[in-house]
Amino acid sequence: MELGKKIRQLRFKAGLTQEQLAEKLGIGAQAVSKWENAAAMPDITTLPLLAEIFGVSIDDLFDLSSEQRLNRIENRLDTEEDLPQDVFMEYEEFLKGQLAAEQNKKRATGLIAYLYWHRMNSYARKASRYAREAVQAAPNEKDCQWILQKAEGHAIWDWNLANHGKGIEFYRELVEKNPQARLPYLYLLDNLLADHRAEDAEKYLARYAALPDVSPIHVEIYRAYIALARFDEPTADSIIKALGEKYPDDFVYLFETAQYYARKCDYDKAIALYERSFALETRRPRFQDELMAIADIYEIRGDYRKAAETWGRIIKLLEEEWGLTEEVELQQARREKARLLAKA
Repeated sequence: MELGKKIRQLRFKAGLTQEQLAEKLGIGAQAVSKWENAAAMPDITTLPLLAEIFGVSIDDLFDLSSEQRLNRIENRLDTEEDLPQDVFMEYEEFLKGQLAAEQNKKRATGLIAYLYWHRMNSYARKASRYAREAVQAAPNEKDCQWILQKAEGHAIWDWNLANHGKGIEFYRELVEKNPQARLPYLYLLDNLLADHRAEDAEKYLARYAALPDVSPIHVEIYRAYIALARFDEPTADSIIKALGEKYPDDFVYLFETAQYYARKCDYDKAIALYERSFALETRRPRFQDELMAIADIYEIRGDYRKAAETWGRIIKLLEEEWGLTEEVELQQARREKARLLAKA
């Protein structure tokens, strides 16, 4: 349905004359008449007030299909760092309604998780800002330290808070219910290794390795990490060395080995491998993972100018290969570059 016809329909339903609607909008009645006769379109800034007067969402003004509304929600979450409360509640209500529609349930479930994560992340940034100020004002007090830990994902000393037992149990059950699905094994292994649970990791790696079409490089990389979890660094290094002799120019080997050396704080090797991995990547558009890791290493070393230059490469990648213009990811990259330049 055309927007003008939709406005006319909603105006009748609300029991308003053109003059009464125009008065509520603070415009002339002739403008409303032009909208309804498709002679003109309402200004985009008028749409929120129109939706409020009629008691509908902005999307309802356009009679969008469910799929179109799902697309609009996803696009807005991708491009805006903060959602107004009324928009958040509108999206929440719509997505919960879609959970009952079998054809949309899978996507709606993912999007409502994204919506809540988006709100959580938005509030975490605000919590981080004020917690940092509070900690700086009273560095010897613990009041806001825990808030900063949670908001920014800092390390936690207490084992009972830092262990990954709940995540491990979730992915273990997922593996048992879906023994042929590969990804749950990897998430399970990551969490087991983070807790140095080497024996459990070895058991599930054997099951993963038996699945069809599994990368032998990934299997060996996890074997190296299991050795590290046992504090057997020589064995881990020998596994990585053997992989390098067998797959010297393989993208997966280069990236995963860069990760390995970064975790060991062997930053020179890590940077060299990340650069080779990025240079040999054949997919377009390329991902930014290698460059972000390089930028982090330079910042860890206190070389803020090189870190900023690397974020400049990320910005170029996002603009030229991904075609981003004002998306959240690009805005964050620009802020990171500016922050590092200020420190340099």
